[in-house]
Amino acid sequence: MSAKKPFALRLDPALFAALERAAAADLRSLNAEIEVLLREALARRGVKVAITPAPRRGRPPTQPD
Repeated sequence: MSAKKPFALRLDPALFAALERAAAADLRSLNAEIEVLLREALARRGVKVAITPAPRRGRPPTQPD
């Protein structure tokens, strides 16, 4: 289950296009680009946002017998 909270976001088409271009230039998804920009804007305002650790991926480590 994803720890991220989905929600609808309505954007001006020109803003959406600019975000898509910025995301492509940074090799990010549009969602990741918006998240980065929001974190940067909050940091400039002095709002600290903790980064939630991502779930561990891959096979669990083997345990000795």
